[in-house]
Amino acid sequence: MTPAALPAITVRGLTKRYEDFSIGAQDISFDIATGTCAALVGPPGSGKSTVAGILLGLLPPTAGSVTLAGGRSSSAVGAVLAPRGLHPRRTVRDHLRVYAAAAGCPDSRVRAVLETTGLTDRAGTVPDDLTPGEQTRAALATALLPDPRLLVLDDPVAGMQLGELSWLQGFLRNHTRRGGTVLFTAPSLVTALPIADYLVVLSNGSVAYQGSPARLRRRNPDRLVVASSSSIAIATALAARGFTDAVIRPDEQLAVADATEDDIVAAARAADVRLHRIVPDRIHPDRVLASLTRAAAPRPVGPGMPPPASLPYGVAR
Repeated sequence: MTPAALPAITVRGLTKRYEDFSIGAQDISFDIATGTCAALVGPPGSGKSTVAGILLGLLPPTAGSVTLAGGRSSSAVGAVLAPRGLHPRRTVRDHLRVYAAAAGCPDSRVRAVLETTGLTDRAGTVPDDLTPGEQTRAALATALLPDPRLLVLDDPVAGMQLGELSWLQGFLRNHTRRGGTVLFTAPSLVTALPIADYLVVLSNGSVAYQGSPARLRRRNPDRLVVASSSSIAIATALAARGFTDAVIRPDEQLAVADATEDDIVAAARAADVRLHRIVPDRIHPDRVLASLTRAAAPRPVGPGMPPPASLPYGVAR
């Protein structure tokens, strides 16, 4: 296997237990290929931030391993954490100059990342005067200073307006086209699907699904819901025509995938069944997420609970 073909992230049996408290992650394994934009998706308490923290070396795992193709240096990995880690009294430009100096980057990189993130006109602004989306872009500009190939972003779409979301999607696509890799967390499939090439869905610290968005969609297709005089007869007629994904719901209506309305009408005519109505049932992405995950209990906090592992202003080591 050539270095370019190696996974950018390899996670095996990752487990995080807090003494006398909850489990943050349980036997999690996945690979993220180089050049992929991957999403770690799940409701609050599912383990997303725990996994991201372990990937960045901010939390020690109880068991398991994490391998990053380029290591954890700031030149290899750029991180955007929550909170965003902006100095409250420094302008965006001064904040970036401090971190550029710490990373050994020239001032030209400050100008470059301001332009890349669309913040050139906001460079003289302090964080309190930025929108939440601009704060995220400023944190991303900080992460981009050493030009890392791997980006780990904690809920980057939080607070972003529609135009900013479109910008972020374009930026992440360009980053992966250049051979970079992205892993971002998201509480919702609605926000993840327009960006992600690969999904890892977490529920209570365990993997509930991993694979492509297309495969998840095939497993949860939109359906047509058919009310008729005989759901069984229509299902049998549809199966004879090759449409086998049909389910009789508790209300006795038939939910059919893949077939068109014309297909259903033809099957009903052939089976001599009277149709009452055909209604589309669009599967909302977060309805799929709810079916994959379970409500997680809030993680307890107490004297034995280690505080969240972060550095000043939220910048990873």
